[in-house]
Amino acid sequence: MNAFEARTRRCQDRLGELGADAAILFPSTNLFYASGFRDEPMERHLFLVIPSDGDPAFVAPEMYDEQIRDASWVEDIRLWSDGEDPTELVADLAAEFDLRGGRLLVDDTMWALFTQDLRETLPDADFGLASEVFDDLRMRKDEAELAALRDAAELADRVSVEIRELGENAIGMTETELADEIERRLAAAGGEGVAFGTIAGSGPNGAKPHHRHGDREIQRGDPVVLDFGAYVDGYPGDQTRTVVFAGDPPEEYEAVHETVRSAQQAAIDAVEPGVPAEEIDRAAREVIEDAGYGDRFVHRTGHGVGLDVHEDPYVVAGNETELEPGMVFSVEPGVYLPGEFGVRIEDLVAVTESGCERLNDSPRTWEPL
Repeated sequence: MNAFEARTRRCQDRLGELGADAAILFPSTNLFYASGFRDEPMERHLFLVIPSDGDPAFVAPEMYDEQIRDASWVEDIRLWSDGEDPTELVADLAAEFDLRGGRLLVDDTMWALFTQDLRETLPDADFGLASEVFDDLRMRKDEAELAALRDAAELADRVSVEIRELGENAIGMTETELADEIERRLAAAGGEGVAFGTIAGSGPNGAKPHHRHGDREIQRGDPVVLDFGAYVDGYPGDQTRTVVFAGDPPEEYEAVHETVRSAQQAAIDAVEPGVPAEEIDRAAREVIEDAGYGDRFVHRTGHGVGLDVHEDPYVVAGNETELEPGMVFSVEPGVYLPGEFGVRIEDLVAVTESGCERLNDSPRTWEPL
């Protein structure tokens, strides 16, 4: 049994526990997680139906036959041709699997076009969201997933060092030029596309937590927030460093940077199985509050990372989910002084049996390398 089939069987166990009859997935990270087949959503009907018992089946355009067979362990592929009504296949499959009056969990991101067709085709069914099953399953990574996340973190580390070594050569570059250089190096190092919009926020732009990049030129003494990552084997890297390429930073900067670094370390030191996710957030927040910057830490401490760069568990106040081995999430406290600068430091960590494994290891200092 390969990893994808094993995940599907765990999904079926969970469906049974929830009293649900099937999950219906469309092109999404959930579909890849269960089947091994990956594609972008499109206007044609393509579903993976996972019943609570028995083998799953695809309903797919005939043009996808070979692609699905090459990528997926699922053998049952019901094909339809352009000009045919794919909902007839769905109705036949629902009758065969005894799903017409069942509880069906559909992908949270499924387009309304398809959810509406499912409701019209199966009017007696009760619909819910597949996150009821997949959020819990996907929080705990298997060994193949952990290996991919380690590789993605190592790639981000490598490029982080290369970019910081630009030193004086970064002065005068625009944020967009620097972001383009980061993305070029991520691709050259083996990245399979950026994991999210690269952030290169210089000077006052760094005080906007999700500023991407613009035409502002990097100046001597500018703190620059660098947040980026790339996919490796379908899993993303996500790392942040705040650096000064050359020159003397603003007077308050060193104290703020040290506060954020200490807050991140305190949060990572708190990671171990059984600890509620909110306690990790609290550990970081207490350090920043004690330093007098509590009102300048304006986001959660972290988010789960897997096939999606933002997923459960979220490291935020109010999340009582207890950490378990195999969970992977970011630890990224920040302090943002509007009109001046911002500081954020981010690493990914994997929960282990006794604590955590820090997946990123590039320098967390702010000085030029």
